[in-house]
Amino acid sequence: MASSAPAPGNKEEKDHWTTEAYQNAASFVPKLATKIVQWLDPQKDDRILDIGCGDGVLDIEFAEIVSQGQGHLHGVDSSPALVQAAQKATREKGVEGKATFEVLDANELISKAGELQSQRFNKAFSNAAMHWILRPAEKREGFFRGVREALAPGAVFAFEMGGLGNVSEIRAALLMAAGRRIGLDRAQAVDPWFFPDEVWIRDIMEQQVGGWRVDRIEREWRPTTADVGGVVAWVRIMAAQFIEALPEAERESFVKEVVDVLEIVCAKPGGGFMYSYVRLRVLATRI
Repeated sequence: MASSAPAPGNKEEKDHWTTEAYQNAASFVPKLATKIVQWLDPQKDDRILDIGCGDGVLDIEFAEIVSQGQGHLHGVDSSPALVQAAQKATREKGVEGKATFEVLDANELISKAGELQSQRFNKAFSNAAMHWILRPAEKREGFFRGVREALAPGAVFAFEMGGLGNVSEIRAALLMAAGRRIGLDRAQAVDPWFFPDEVWIRDIMEQQVGGWRVDRIEREWRPTTADVGGVVAWVRIMAAQFIEALPEAERESFVKEVVDVLEIVCAKPGGGFMYSYVRLRVLATRI
């Protein structure tokens, strides 16, 4: 997949994403996807569906592989800005003939499953997008059904997302600062992330939805150094839903309060800042 950009929750939401802002705040996301890409093991004849494809960084890599054979890459993301960036990136690398992109809320996959399956995907992939996609509890089963129905039997789904405990220090600072202004219930309602554990993944895929076999799963603490934009850039883009839920007059004081706390908690002794990322990786087969 590409820069695994977190997609907005539905088509009506404001598109918070630009490739410039994302690269300033979280360019490390695709760079640290080595392990899940190894689990996917892309080959030249694979037809890969990338869910939450982002701005095209990993899609270039995949398109270069499938350009050596009969494969194809199709990326979907609900951010029009990031889909345009992915199209541009693959065009500039000369692999646009092997990669197509579509603006699509991943929770709507089920409505397009038949059309997608006609492309005979044998692999699906997602990196750092599903903790946004799965936020609405009522759509979680439908998402896994949509991915399942887009794939042929025996196809694999390799994904990495935030796992239980991900960015706990950041999330606590956001909820506390927002809760003081709009109440904790409201702050929790606008929290845009869902970070599950291994037990939850196995249950929803194998039991609640069915048709999946989880072959491999792990949850790893991966301390991650802040990007060039520092803590403030991360907060402004990743926590935009918190900011926009506040009265406009309180937004900058909220950002300052959160950043001031995190620059203490996340400070590295040698300079810079560290986020406590926890990654949940899964390799599953459609049965």
